[in-house]
Amino acid sequence: MAEMRLVIVGAAGRMGRTLIKAVAEHPDTVLAAAIERPGAAQLGEDAGTLAGTKALGVPVTDDLDQALRQADGLIDFTTPAATIAFAEVTAKLRVPHIVGTTGLSAGDISILKAAAARAPVVQSGNMSLGVNLLAALAKRVAATLGEDFDIEVLEMHHRMKVDAPSGTALLLGEAAAEGRGVRLDQRAVMSREGHTGVRRVGDIGFATLRGGSVVGDHSVIFAGHAERITLSHHAEDRSLFAHGALRAALWARGRAPGFHSMADVLGLSDI
Repeated sequence: MAEMRLVIVGAAGRMGRTLIKAVAEHPDTVLAAAIERPGAAQLGEDAGTLAGTKALGVPVTDDLDQALRQADGLIDFTTPAATIAFAEVTAKLRVPHIVGTTGLSAGDISILKAAAARAPVVQSGNMSLGVNLLAALAKRVAATLGEDFDIEVLEMHHRMKVDAPSGTALLLGEAAAEGRGVRLDQRAVMSREGHTGVRRVGDIGFATLRGGSVVGDHSVIFAGHAERITLSHHAEDRSLFAHGALRAALWARGRAPGFHSMADVLGLSDI
């Protein structure tokens, strides 16, 4: 099969540059286009040079519609508003849309699911293979232990991250809630301050840390009587998210429209 032609949006951002480099180095993918917002200083610059790799002969452009007409998929680690705008175009042209954007609201997810009626969409709060395995394990452990064990999700990211809890923390919380057979929005405790009273049985707590240049640390803690189980993942380089996104894109190529997660990509949905 020919190389998969991929469009990277948010090309000038940290993840955009990482994705461009990963696409250029992968044997089964080729960069079809690199997209930035109208008026961006990087427009016209070679995408490979921008990403710190060899020149690719692909200038950064702001014409997404034209780019997608010559592509097999789009990878998107941008902002919720941008992702929703891109979804309209990918759905119209029936191009697979790989979404690693964090901070998406329930309404945003609903829009992506509607777009998935016309094109494949793979969405995840974290594209890391290890994190998605961690989520599957958290789901299994939560189902096995029951409410005798309290669940806490702890995450830390770099000082520049703007959303909290992280998309990954929410992914892990959702997995634990699913294992328990409950809805996360009904059992989540996002913050604690002041006189909170005792911990309610069955709650899933979240704690957020920010500082330095931490790429991403996540732990799911199951605290019971006289024992504690901690499942953890530590991201050391953003390239791991790019490699996961490429795996998702290659998996989505040629598939019928539908809304998918990385658990589907990795065959973990039945865990």
